[in-house]
Amino acid sequence: MINQPPFHINCNHHSIYTKTLHFLFLTTTTTMEPTIIGTSDFIKAYSDGTIERFIPETSPASLDLYDGYKCKDVTIDPSKPITARLFIPTAAVMPPSLPIVVYFHGGGFAIGSTTWLGYHHFLGDLSAATKSIVLSVDYRLAPENRLPIAYEDSYASLVWLYKQKPSDSWLQDADLSRVFLSGDSAGGNIAHQVAIRAIRDTQCPVRVSGILSIHPYFGSEKRTELETKVESADDVKSNDMFWSLSVPKGSNRDYDGCNLEKMVVSMSEWNRFPDVLVFVAEFDFLKERGVEYAEFLKGKGVKVELIETKNEKHVFHVFRPDSEETKLLQSQMNEFIHSF
Repeated sequence: MINQPPFHINCNHHSIYTKTLHFLFLTTTTTMEPTIIGTSDFIKAYSDGTIERFIPETSPASLDLYDGYKCKDVTIDPSKPITARLFIPTAAVMPPSLPIVVYFHGGGFAIGSTTWLGYHHFLGDLSAATKSIVLSVDYRLAPENRLPIAYEDSYASLVWLYKQKPSDSWLQDADLSRVFLSGDSAGGNIAHQVAIRAIRDTQCPVRVSGILSIHPYFGSEKRTELETKVESADDVKSNDMFWSLSVPKGSNRDYDGCNLEKMVVSMSEWNRFPDVLVFVAEFDFLKERGVEYAEFLKGKGVKVELIETKNEKHVFHVFRPDSEETKLLQSQMNEFIHSF
């Protein structure tokens, strides 16, 4: 879930977000004036089921060289549609094969895009810093497309990599035996679900070596200690709104895509689950959930490392992609990726 002030961001590339907001509407016929039932910095939800999205500044893909990478937009499945942005490093000296990071953006499953300027620069710099091919997936958003559609769209990207590699020169050095799933907030949740699907699909054409989960977004009907505090009321309300927009109709926060304890995964599947690196931020409202995720996986026998970034908030790397803290995050991701 992304819920940060959008207009006070410093970035050496450019200003990431502008004060010009674009509106996307879902319209329905109604006889009563709808009321606002939930809001955050990037979305309003109305009582008649319509939503209003606020789109920050975006960046087009460019075949021109950036600082150590180039990128292009690709189509995973035109029928849905599912699209993605592909980043490749352009260093003068490159290893003979490159790991692949498949990245899923955050946004409570209802907002966000790899085209957002913050994601564009973070992921391009990540590609250069790790000498990895990065495929950042634009899955379909809720509430128009409720879960598990985001999981299914995201898993389709792994199949696409396998099918596309022989014909796409950008993927000629891609190592399909070293695929890493990553994402922030809701994207961390998606990475977990895609890993389970990869284990269960006996025909999965790639090998998932590890997961890099940044400030992962999970929940439950039962509140955490922080969620019960009076000062958390606004964050709780925002979280509840995003879950209500994203879980299947008739479900609640105990939906198995939300509540880790409700996920039915066999021990044989846990034994094949990849190693996980979980990042949390000291001042992130979702920090408790991230720590719980790491502890949950450890309890299942999964090899997990937990790293806390001090003095930072939720998805700081998207809002400040040029910060020293973001560069440290990328360095830690690089170390994990190249430990395999």
